[in-house]
Amino acid sequence: MFRTHRNPCSSDVIADTIKEVLDKVPFHPFRVSLSSGESYKVASPHMVALMKSKVFISLPNESWAFVSYLRIVALEAIANGHPRTGPRRRPRR
Repeated sequence: MFRTHRNPCSSDVIADTIKEVLDKVPFHPFRVSLSSGESYKVASPHMVALMKSKVFISLPNESWAFVSYLRIVALEAIANGHPRTGPRRRPRR
């Protein structure tokens, strides 16, 4: 799980953190939480466009949102829908 908390003077830090999460291979879905209590699920890196002072988020119901970096309080990893598996063991011979 990763989290970022808003630094009042640095929207660049938030933009850089979002870029790092989007560029991570393999991509892991995450949620953008806002100071208003709203949150947006990002299931694909293609659903987000970073701008100078805000982020564009495409939503599944064919709508979208522009969010100021200053309103973002956290990025939270979310489950991808696959059950977690333990380490693979080699078969005994």
